[in-house]
Amino acid sequence: MIEKTPMGQFWPMLSEPFRQFGHKLAEFLSPAVDASSDDDVYSITMELPGVVQEDIDISVDQGVMTIRGEKRASRQEKGETWFFSERQYGAFSRSFRLPADADPDRVDARLKDGVLTLRLPRKPAESVKGKRIEITTE
Repeated sequence: MIEKTPMGQFWPMLSEPFRQFGHKLAEFLSPAVDASSDDDVYSITMELPGVVQEDIDISVDQGVMTIRGEKRASRQEKGETWFFSERQYGAFSRSFRLPADADPDRVDARLKDGVLTLRLPRKPAESVKGKRIEITTE
C-alpha cells in the first residue's frame, strides 16, 4: 500500500537538487576573479573574454562594488553544422564588500585582452581610524 502524504513533505527533497544545480550554474556562468592586496592598494582581476568595455558597468554603493556586464553572441552560420558550442553568452554580475580603508573615489579600472583589472588605493590610516564617543551626563 502506498501511503499518501502532503506534497509539502516532499518539496524539500525534490527541490534540493534543483537548488544545487542553480548554485552550480551561477558559479559556472560567473567570471573568474582574483583579489589581492598590498600595503597601498586592493586589486581585483576578472576574466571577461569577449566582453567589450561598453558592456561593463561598475558601481559602488554603501561599501559594495558591483560589476555587471554582458557577453553578447555574434554567431554567423554559413551552412555549417554545429554539434556543440562551449562558448558562454549572457549577463553576469559580481559584488564585493569593500574593506573600510578602500577608497572607492579613486578606483582605476582597465580592460585589456579580456581581463578587467580594478585597483582601489587604500585610504591613509588616520582617515580610517574609529572615533571615540564621549558620554555626557545630564
